[in-house]
Amino acid sequence: MARAQHGTTSGAKSRTGLLPLAAGILSAVALTGAAFATVEAAACTGPAQYIRHDNHIELVGGCVNGSELPATTGTRQANAIPENSKP
Repeated sequence: MARAQHGTTSGAKSRTGLLPLAAGILSAVALTGAAFATVEAAACTGPAQYIRHDNHIELVGGCVNGSELPATTGTRQANAIPENSKP
């Protein structure tokens, strides 16, 4: 009569459960490293800030130049209600 070896299946289950955990941790570490490298490589001179002038707002600093932003098609008042809104 053969004896059943106890513990071999539970040990195999615990080892197979470690593989997805290790892969998840490795992926998280790699993505975090890539995020830090991307931010360091951006080389912005300083944070962007908006400066309000008499009749317009200007973006100064940062990685985006104001001339690279899309142009607006008209002026918009702060208290204006859109035509398609319902009261």
